[in-house]
Amino acid sequence: MTALEPTRAERRASDGAQADANPDPNADLGFGAVVARESRQRLLNRDGTFNVRRVGLRVTQSLSIYHYLLTITWTKFLLFLGSGYLLANAVFAVVYVACGPDALSGNRHFDVPHRFGEAFFFSVHTLATIGYGNVAPLTVAANLVVTIESLVGLISFAVVAGIVYARVARPVARILFSDHAVVAPYRGGRALMFRIVNQRSSQLVDLEAKLLLARRRKSRPNGDREFLNLALERDRVAFFPLSWTIVHPITQDSPLWEYDEQDMRECDTEFLILLNGFDETFSQTVHARSSYRGDEIVWNARFANMFNPPDEEGVLTVDVRKLHELDHV
Repeated sequence: MTALEPTRAERRASDGAQADANPDPNADLGFGAVVARESRQRLLNRDGTFNVRRVGLRVTQSLSIYHYLLTITWTKFLLFLGSGYLLANAVFAVVYVACGPDALSGNRHFDVPHRFGEAFFFSVHTLATIGYGNVAPLTVAANLVVTIESLVGLISFAVVAGIVYARVARPVARILFSDHAVVAPYRGGRALMFRIVNQRSSQLVDLEAKLLLARRRKSRPNGDREFLNLALERDRVAFFPLSWTIVHPITQDSPLWEYDEQDMRECDTEFLILLNGFDETFSQTVHARSSYRGDEIVWNARFANMFNPPDEEGVLTVDVRKLHELDHV
């Protein structure tokens, strides 16, 4: 190195100053400068959700019951549905009890707890339009309650049926990401790799992958994040029936060229993954996203082979259980 040649630290400082002088308005991916600078959490969770909280909105402005019921898990949805069903029948049972002891025929008890029990099960029969006939409304008030409950039951079952159908018919990409990304030997150099598997039996076609790097500069570890597109060895596959190892070669043109394991940790590095494909079953475009933090990168390792030898018929199989297995080199 000559006396006039800048040092590595000077080059980094110069690059950082130049980037600050000429900021790219499209480089923050939509997170904004404040989030990029102040947030100490990962920008994108492993399940694809964003670490963003919105406050200051009224419940009526921010809450969408339909969207919530579509996006929660089936376990939560069934719990919510069962709780709502029991609550609705309990409310109508209270109203029947309030109508008096002579409101319903077949009441053999005069104490409130027993009357509530019989009214609750009568409400279940009415709401579900079962109608065994052993209990019937006698007074005008009770008949009015039955009329209202019948209407609520018809509307409720129609709404629930529509939401269940929408949940079943909504196309969702079920793509499983490897637990870790690796920096492994690759064609005489190194490459950043991670692996994905299609969990559904349906096929995804024309699957496109984008890999973006978010990090703080070495010269300004507490400053703004920079967002960079990472070139992939292959950013699109025509078919995605089984697995795909996505590779970013670390060449001299790569932003990772002069970064090691310690640099990735200190610079708050995060790799953001965006997948976009076409589901042939639903004939719709589906999306998936995830991320890896710097401390979720395993160095000097490669993924274990997932393919089993062909069987007697020559069929090759993939063991999805080996998706996360690594071999150290």
